Amino acid sequence: MTLATSNFLVPNGTFIVVLLAFLVVLGVIGRFVLPRLNTVLTERQEQIRGELEAADRAKADAEEADTERRAMLEQARAQAREIVAHAQATADGIVTAAQAEGQAVHDRIVQAADAEVVIARQAAAEELTARVGEIVLAAAEQVIGREISADDHRDLIDQAIAAVRAESEGAATAGSARSSR
Repeated sequence: MTLATSNFLVPNGTFIVVLLAFLVVLGVIGRFVLPRLNTVLTERQEQIRGELEAADRAKADAEEADTERRAMLEQARAQAREIVAHAQATADGIVTAAQAEGQAVHDRIVQAADAEVVIARQAAAEELTARVGEIVLAAAEQVIGREISADDHRDLIDQAIAAVRAESEGAATAGSARSSR
């Protein structure tokens, strides 16, 4: 029954010893452990703050590098567009020059062919005239029954050639006037 008679509100010796031990431990912790713990926590806090600032700087540097990269990319694209435009202009110039050169070559070939045709026509006309002259001479010999002298023969052929030449030059002039239209 002693338990029923004791009052828990009245301090006894154990309570005082425990209280003194608690205060001693609390004093030791407050005097030696807490300053050291505060120092470690402050150092850790400064380290975290430094890491956060470094992360912010790295983020800012990354954003700046990204902005610079985008500017360089846009500049490279602009240069590429300029190079393509220049290449297209050069290609167009080459095509135009090649077409002009091809047209000039075509015109020279056509002029040379026209000149060759005129020369061939004149040569054919002269040969035809000479041949006709021989035929006419042979026919005249048979009709007249005598031989015409070589000088007479040559005079007749020259007159026929001159007449055919005059006629073919008039036809060639009229033909070239028609083709140039």
